[in-house]
Amino acid sequence: MEKKETRKQSQGFEPKIVAFLCNWCSYAGADLAGIGRYQYPPNIRVIRVPCSGRVDPLYILKALQNGADGVLVSGCHPGDCHFIEGNYFARRKFVILKNLLEFLGFEEGRVQFSWVSAAEGERFSQVVKEVTESVRKLGPARRMVKTLDIPEDILKDLEQRKNEPEFAAGSSSQLKGEAGV
Repeated sequence: MEKKETRKQSQGFEPKIVAFLCNWCSYAGADLAGIGRYQYPPNIRVIRVPCSGRVDPLYILKALQNGADGVLVSGCHPGDCHFIEGNYFARRKFVILKNLLEFLGFEEGRVQFSWVSAAEGERFSQVVKEVTESVRKLGPARRMVKTLDIPEDILKDLEQRKNEPEFAAGSSSQLKGEAGV
């Protein structure tokens, strides 16, 4: 039954994808895609970074926590980094991050990494299309997303307890330090 609900929810679903792009290669590749009028989905929100090696894995986790359905990190091809070895550091970080995401229960494909040079506008367009399609198939992100989804039984219990005199008095007496442990 859960699969049917997910399919219904993902029909018409447009994913929000945060893209961390290296200033020297991938961002320039995105610019070239625009100049060359290569079409790609408007689902990505670009964050330009000096180097893919400067992308902290916590930025990726924070993007997912704040509601991004997918994350793309793209940098220079290994060996072509403006900062000599930044993309090698990035590659090592991303291998570890992929293992962490798998451990946390994230679907494979929710976070993706690619290498796009400044001369590869068409490739950038293709990468964005592929990432958007794979995230669309996964559906909306549910892991770690901040929501206020409080189960109904807890809400009903709180509503009933709100009217009880002990509930209101108990919380104020605990603040004064009068209640025992």
